[in-house]
Amino acid sequence: MEVNEESEHHLMIEKSASPIMLIDPRKARFPCCIVWTPIPVISWLIPFIGHIGICREDGVILDFAGPNFVCVDNFAFGAVARYFQINKEKCCSSPHKIDEQYEQDRPRGDESTWDDALKKSTQEYQHLSYNLLTCNCHSFVANNLNRLSFRGGGWNVVNLATLIFLKGQWVNKAAIVRSLLPFVVVLSLGVLFGGWNFIAFLGFFSVFLVSWFLVGTYCFKSLIRL
Repeated sequence: MEVNEESEHHLMIEKSASPIMLIDPRKARFPCCIVWTPIPVISWLIPFIGHIGICREDGVILDFAGPNFVCVDNFAFGAVARYFQINKEKCCSSPHKIDEQYEQDRPRGDESTWDDALKKSTQEYQHLSYNLLTCNCHSFVANNLNRLSFRGGGWNVVNLATLIFLKGQWVNKAAIVRSLLPFVVVLSLGVLFGGWNFIAFLGFFSVFLVSWFLVGTYCFKSLIRL
């Protein structure tokens, strides 16, 4: 009898435990992940710049893709190429201090869950205009990470892009080719037909974008929305 009772007890525990969602690129499911994909034209010139989104606990992708519009389960600009999975246990219950602008939206008397934070950010960005230079997909994901207090908060478009560039995992070899081959082709053709003029243009364009986000993030903090 005791053996049966113990086995039934273990079964109840197993059934009550929430299943661990696995990453499934074929179904575009990336639970608790930041996801990245190249943007046509821009990524062809600067391959480390792309479009990003953040995923719910069930793996569905959310991304700020246009004015007053957050895509749900329809990642703009194509399939995910890179991802970075976050341990949600280190986020929502984190003891780190949260900025007042996010703290006031947290449920009182209870800890905010992963999906609660994403819901709040989605509701906020559904009422914002999209601007590539001041309010973009990186702003949306940074807003989510700050609400989640991931690694203590303080996320912005620069350190978020750096995180994906350095820590992001490629989905597969085809994703690497899809992301880098256009850049190689454009660079080769540009050097072949444009020579140093093309290299100068590419350098100026890269320095301009990087400088804009660095200055807008660290010198004029109200310039780029988070």
